[in-house]
Amino acid sequence: MYILVVEDEESLAESLRMGLSAEGHTVHVAKDGHHGLDLALAGGPYDIVLLDVMLPGPSGLEICSRMRAHGDKTPVLMLTAIHGDLDEAEGLDCGADDYLTKPFSYVVLAARIRALARRTCAPEIATFQVGDLTLDLVGRRCERGGRDVELTSREMAVLACLMQQPDRAVAKGHILDEVWQTPNGIDLNIVEVYVSSLRKKIDAPFGRRSIRTVHGTGYRISSIDN
Repeated sequence: MYILVVEDEESLAESLRMGLSAEGHTVHVAKDGHHGLDLALAGGPYDIVLLDVMLPGPSGLEICSRMRAHGDKTPVLMLTAIHGDLDEAEGLDCGADDYLTKPFSYVVLAARIRALARRTCAPEIATFQVGDLTLDLVGRRCERGGRDVELTSREMAVLACLMQQPDRAVAKGHILDEVWQTPNGIDLNIVEVYVSSLRKKIDAPFGRRSIRTVHGTGYRISSIDN
C-alpha cells in the first residue's frame, strides 16, 4: 500500500516509516501540516493517511477536513497524545475513520491499518479487467483474450487483490490478510505459491508476463500487454 505519515515527532515518524516499509508498504513522510496538506491533496493517491493531530501549521484535523472537502475518501487514522472522548469525537466528526492515542503499540497500529484496508478495499463491483484479462467473481470465470482460464477459488481471490490495483505494488502481507482472513500462523510464502500458479495459468500459455515481482514488496499486475 501507499501510506502517507504526517507526524512532526521525528523519532516516531522514522520508526513508522521503517516499520511500514519493512512490511512492504511505500511510505511518504511529512513533518509539518503545510507539507502534509500538500501531499494529502496532490501527492497521492494514497491507500491510508496517518495524521498526527497537533502539527506545526495546519493541524491534522484541518488536513482531514480539507481532504474531505475535496472529495478525498482516503482512509484516515488520527494519531494524538491528547486523551478524551471529546477530542476523539472531534477527529471522527472531521472525517477521520479511526483514532489512536499515543503511546501506542506498533502491533495495534498495523492491525488498525489492515482493518481500514479491508474495510475500504472490498470491491464494489465483482468484475475486473486489466488489458485482455477479465475476472468475474460472481460468475466465477476468468478469461484472457476471450479464452477461459480455469482457476481455483483461492487463485481467483489472489488475482482479485492484484487486479483491484493495476500497475501498483501490492504487498504480500496485504494479500495474505485479504485472502486468508485469519493469517496467524500461515507462512507468508504461501502467497508466492499461488502467484506462481497464476503465472502458469494466465501468463505462460499466452506468452505474457503481466504479474511482476516487486522486490521487497510483493507483486504488481501490469495493464500493458507484454
